[in-house]
Amino acid sequence: MAENELHAFRESWKQELTGQNTDHCQRASNTHLNTATGSSVYCVAVSGQPIREDSKNRYFDVLGQNRTKLEPLVTSSYTTSERIGAPSQEERGPVGTISEDQPHYVSIAAGLLDGRTSPLLERLQEERTRRKRQYQNLTKKCGNSLQKYSEPQDKVIKLGDKLVDQFIQDLNEVNDIPFFDVELPYELASNIFQYLNRTELGRCAQVSKAWKALAEDEVLWFKMCLREGYHCDATVSDSPCWKSTLRDCRQSESTVRSNWKNRVGSISQLQFELGKVLCDVSSCDNFVLAGYTSGDVRLWDTLHWDATSSFLKPNHLSATTEPRPHVSHVQVNNTLAIAAYDDGCVDVWSTKTGGEPIYHYQCPGRLHDLTLSSDSPVLASAAGAHVRINRPDDRGYWRTLRQAQLPKAVDRMLVVPGRGQCPLVALAAGDSVYLLSPGEEEPRTLHSVYGHPVTCLDASCSHAALGVKSSGWAMHDGGNKIHMYSLETGQLEVSVGNSVGDFTCVNLRDSPPHLLVCGNKDRRVRVFDLRTGTSVTSLYAHYMGVTAVQADDWKIVSGGGEGLICVWEMRMGTKLWEMHNRHPVRHVCFHASTLVTANIPDEKSPRGACITDDDLTAHRRHRGVISHYDFSEDATSQDHILPICRSNYVESSGYNYNIGLAVPYDRLSGAHPSH
Repeated sequence: MAENELHAFRESWKQELTGQNTDHCQRASNTHLNTATGSSVYCVAVSGQPIREDSKNRYFDVLGQNRTKLEPLVTSSYTTSERIGAPSQEERGPVGTISEDQPHYVSIAAGLLDGRTSPLLERLQEERTRRKRQYQNLTKKCGNSLQKYSEPQDKVIKLGDKLVDQFIQDLNEVNDIPFFDVELPYELASNIFQYLNRTELGRCAQVSKAWKALAEDEVLWFKMCLREGYHCDATVSDSPCWKSTLRDCRQSESTVRSNWKNRVGSISQLQFELGKVLCDVSSCDNFVLAGYTSGDVRLWDTLHWDATSSFLKPNHLSATTEPRPHVSHVQVNNTLAIAAYDDGCVDVWSTKTGGEPIYHYQCPGRLHDLTLSSDSPVLASAAGAHVRINRPDDRGYWRTLRQAQLPKAVDRMLVVPGRGQCPLVALAAGDSVYLLSPGEEEPRTLHSVYGHPVTCLDASCSHAALGVKSSGWAMHDGGNKIHMYSLETGQLEVSVGNSVGDFTCVNLRDSPPHLLVCGNKDRRVRVFDLRTGTSVTSLYAHYMGVTAVQADDWKIVSGGGEGLICVWEMRMGTKLWEMHNRHPVRHVCFHASTLVTANIPDEKSPRGACITDDDLTAHRRHRGVISHYDFSEDATSQDHILPICRSNYVESSGYNYNIGLAVPYDRLSGAHPSH
């Protein structure tokens, strides 16, 4: 084949390309439309001129007819055509341009050869683009509609802009989150992430940017705060960053726990010099209520020490009686403060206003016990065998819900918490325990064993725990026990303990789930697992018997008849620290960072005290003492530490004690050259 044939081939090819110039230019402007509708016509640039796919097909048809003549020159023809401006791979159009008559597997193979990993990625990309366009169009329409209605007033315009911005922000959050080979909607991915803990969320945040944005979602961290017991009354909009809020709460909790263990904090003694001898103490949250033999009732607010409601005036009848009767019982919750006197009078005050009583009634005799619900304004009193339940109505007027007469005198009683509009009172009278409700005609007997008196009583919202003293033949059955009853069914669920001594105190309401802590006359504090009925911890605590006890998930606080306050670590069973006062401990109540203890003397008119009508004060050692401990973070500042705690060994006077410390510091800066 000579040069003439090659020159003729080139001329014929140029004529064919330039002959369709006008038609190809029109098709070139609709390239994207033809591609979207599946057309087989595509435009490519060859030396600045568009060509069509069927041109190449006709070229190959001619080439096939002259195969015998042009076979030696096929390679050179391709090289020459590329040299004069044949279309390259980039100029031929999209990689996935495949004719419709080809099988699907041919398109997949062609995509793999061109560098694509999978056709699924292209479909996911197209779907993502379609959704974004749909969201943008919807946002634009909603924005126009809100703007149209927000034109008349400026306030409405601001509100509309805020709503539009919030709506746009919500729509922007509706993105697809990649999960391996698939993509999930944001809401579905968020529902999956809510089952992860803090450590797992931190690990997921390191996977990708999309996972990091999802792992730091405010709703997830807000729900985690609620699960861990922080800010239970808050909403999502109360904090700009719930992750930081949770971190601060946990750090504060760790600091408070360290202060508890190392006895770091402040101590305050709540005293009332004119009150003479302390009779009874009650506390709830930040309120502390005390009654004295002088007939005075004092209320302290530990958050606002200068509150005007600290001084509670008695009713006119008790105020004019000479001598004034002693205060026998006091009770307090977040809204009410109640005191009962030896003459049978009961006064009710408001913790917000104080001053004069808001309610007063007279019982037929001296009250044996007085109780107040911790979460509702329900008051119950017992004078001998007569029981009375009072409560205010919707308008604030106090009404007597129920009066009952029991077969025996009431020894102790309490209002079951969490009952709301249907109060339930548990009463221990001799060897029986009764349940009294305003909706029932007769008291319901929960427990009754002849000759086995009830020594202690406590109740939660669903169960009641009572200590029973065994005697005679029953001592061969394991000794004294604590019975756990269900308040709904009235059946005995579990019986724990086999002590020789009497159980003096039991705490079920404030104990961790499935645990019960109690004190005994045999000097031991015991913690029982109610699921197995076995003893978890047994601590030798007080040599004169345990009088008060409370526990949480990691510590136990107990008080004894010798006046000793002990703080124990439950897991190790070791004593962390102790405090001592003169009189028996009758009240122990602690919260996250505070502890309130009361040492109440048994003798209200001690011999040698010289307490007469003209003597306004009694000797300090006969009065009793109320101690308030604060282990919060700000309590460790220099202003909260007692002067004796800031001394050192270099000074001639003073000791190096922290609050109530049994032993001095072993190491202090500047205390000794060896240190």
